[in-house]
Parts: sequence; structure tokens; C-alpha cells
Amino acid sequence: MTLRLACLLLSLMLLAGAEPAHAGGQVNILGWPDYIDAQVLEDFTKETGIKVVYDTFSSEAALESRLNDSNADYDVVMPTAPLLHRLIEAGLLQKLDKARLQNAKNLWPEIMAQLARDDPGNDHAVNYMWFTAGIAYDADKARERLGDAPPDSWDLVFQPDNLAKFADCGVDVLDDPHTMFALALIYLKRNPATRNLNDLRRAADLLAGLHRNITRFTSTDYVNALGNGDICLAVGWSGDASQARRGADEEDNGTEIGDVTPKEGSVLGLDNLAIPASAPHPAAAYTLIDYLMRPEIAARNSEATGFASGILAAKPLLSKELANDKAVYPDADTMTRLYALTNPDPMVERYITHAWTLIKAAK
Repeated sequence: MTLRLACLLLSLMLLAGAEPAHAGGQVNILGWPDYIDAQVLEDFTKETGIKVVYDTFSSEAALESRLNDSNADYDVVMPTAPLLHRLIEAGLLQKLDKARLQNAKNLWPEIMAQLARDDPGNDHAVNYMWFTAGIAYDADKARERLGDAPPDSWDLVFQPDNLAKFADCGVDVLDDPHTMFALALIYLKRNPATRNLNDLRRAADLLAGLHRNITRFTSTDYVNALGNGDICLAVGWSGDASQARRGADEEDNGTEIGDVTPKEGSVLGLDNLAIPASAPHPAAAYTLIDYLMRPEIAARNSEATGFASGILAAKPLLSKELANDKAVYPDADTMTRLYALTNPDPMVERYITHAWTLIKAAK
């Protein structure tokens, strides 16, 4: 066998075991429901030939559990910043080859700086969407109960006499212990990342008082409930409030949805794109993530979901309604009063998890 023929055969063997970058194939996504515009995924397949399989999860715990399963076959996942930290420590995510993500130059620098608190060097993830926790409300019912006073303070939620005014028309609160404890601590003018047990107990007492006036704890159902008029107040995410408003407009049911980031400050949430260490189609994963970071594609996803895109270059492409919604894209002053959730200390994690179980059980 000649040397040239041997080299040719070796090259063919290597190519046979390599995954093609395009030329068809498949990419498996594990994400929140309805978090990528369906038409965007169809267009991605038309352009690349890569079939998209989109599976969903309903909580951080569910995502973490699936990635810990030895049979997991996901190529792209959407962890929050705190969960990202745990997944990195557990060795469940690949370190990104940034040379394969040409559109990373479009990312929002300030948002990526926040993400670096849980992913030093931004080595394992890029931001997909970001959002704030706030108060969403039925504007007419709020005026009936509050008059002309703007519902711009966490007093509305954490002062029982205020929240009681909305109990008759329905109140939903996020089923998210980390976010709710952080909001309570912000309201109490304490560090949301505190390890002080007295501060945590005060926050737990404040949250325990909610059960008398709320309808339920939920991280998903409040969107449709608010848009349909089934509830009149919710502690939820900015993008969800935008979706509820859009749903009410589409139904033309006369429900006007308002939302606000309270003046005391709030929580900044980050949903991110990462590649599991066990990804069966990593080349397809890079192709998809880079596609999602195109400004025009990111703008389409932001419009479809109502969430702020992690792609700064997408903002000028948005509708004026979304781009100017200060609950979705807060102004500079509000940004200074936002706290990015990070992975809590193990002691704090145990306390919050146990306390939240008791708080919910009292409902």
C-alpha cells in the first residue's frame, strides 16, 4: 500500500466518525415551553437541513434531573444563571469553543458580565433572554381598589392590608423560592444574597403572610389567567406580563394588563444557552446557538416571547411597543436596582427550600 493511499484511507476513516457541521442531522433542545418561535426553528431547518427536536421542562429541578440522567441526549439546554453554576460544578456542561460562535459579538456586554458571576469567563454559556420580576395587574381592577395611586411598590404585595384588596379577584405568586426570598429581602432592605439567618427568618415570615390573600403559587399558569381575567394580580416575570397583555389583546376581552418593576428594586433573571457534556450532536448545537444569536433571529424570538433578548443588536429591530416597554427593557436607573440571582450558599439553599415547603403547605 502506498503512503498516499494509506493517508487517504485514514482520512476517510476519520471523516466517517466525525459529525458533519450541516448536511442534515438533528439537534435536541431541552427548553421552556414556547421559548423559541416555531417559525424560527422551521427556518433553521430549511437553511441547514438540521432537524430540531424540542423537548420541554417546567422547573429548574426538572432540567437538572434530566441532565443528571445517564441517558440524557440533549444538545442544547436553557439553564438559569444559578442552575448554570451547579451544572458547571457537576461537569455536566461543555466548555464553549467561542471560535465556533461568530455571532457572540452581538451579545449584550452588561448582561454577559452579570452571567459571569456564575460562569467565570463566560466559558460555558451565552445569554438567551433576560427579565425582571415585577407586579402584573388588571389595570381596571387596580384602579377600582387603589384609585389613582400607582401600583409601583412591593408594599402592594407584602403589606397584607394592600394585598387583601385583590384577594376577591385572584392573586398568583411565583412558585420560585429563590426569587421570592430575594424579593422579600429587597423589600426589607437586606442583601438578597445574605447568609444571615435572622434576615432569612424575617423574609420567611413576610412570605408566610401571603397565603391568606393569594390564589396559588405558580410559575406558569398566571400568564393565561391574567390575560383571561381569571386573576387580577400576579408576581411574575416581565416577559410573561407582556405575553398576558398580548393574549388579552388577541382575545379582545377588554382586559388591560399593566406591569411594573417596583421602585425598591427587583430580581434580574437570566436564561442561557449551553451544550451538555454528553451532547450527541455538538456541531449541530453550535450551528443552532450561532443562528439564534443573529440579531434578526433574536429579535423574532424576543417579539414571540415578550422577553428581552440577550442580543443587544436585536433591540433596534423590535417593535416600538416592546422596545419601549420599561418592564421588559428597564431604563438605566432601574437597572441599577436589579439584583442578579446567583447560586446560593448550601446552608441558605437548605433553609430556603425547607421554609418554602412550609409556606406553600400553609396555603
